Amino acid sequence: MLKIEEQQQPVEFSSALVEKFDEIVSRYPAGKQKSALLPLLHLVQAEFGWTSAPAMDKVAEYLNIEPIEVYEVASFYSMYFLQPKGKYVLEVCRTGPCCLVGAEKIMSHIEGKLGVKEGEVTADGLFSWRGVECLAACGYAPVLQIGPEYTFYENLTEQSVDTLIDNLRNK
Repeated sequence: MLKIEEQQQPVEFSSALVEKFDEIVSRYPAGKQKSALLPLLHLVQAEFGWTSAPAMDKVAEYLNIEPIEVYEVASFYSMYFLQPKGKYVLEVCRTGPCCLVGAEKIMSHIEGKLGVKEGEVTADGLFSWRGVECLAACGYAPVLQIGPEYTFYENLTEQSVDTLIDNLRNK
């Protein structure tokens, strides 16, 4: 179950970020500013690396909606991180077809290679990993995607995962 991590530090949005908010909100009819919530949360996450409770409160204030309306959306969609994550988030599909061809073995390998459990962040702040539901590539399983760019990799092996991680580490 997702949990909104407590953070008491206030958040300030830069004027550049607010300008982006204004541009996005202008795309919607007057009074329908709540429709901009998803793209605004994406911008907040890109700016801060995750969507903290104070950041969500500021988004609610900006959109003139209740904070719970933002929390409901942010906690529903797995693409929003309610806790700090690494610079790169490895998301391994863990649904049936991927598990049948080795997704669990890949996740165990990633845990060993990175030295962190699912949802944790490596000491250098570079990596987090997690299992996710269906990445819609059953014919190419096991698969993973790597955020924040959501690059997609298929037919994974332990060796190909090592190469991916090493390449990211050397960027």
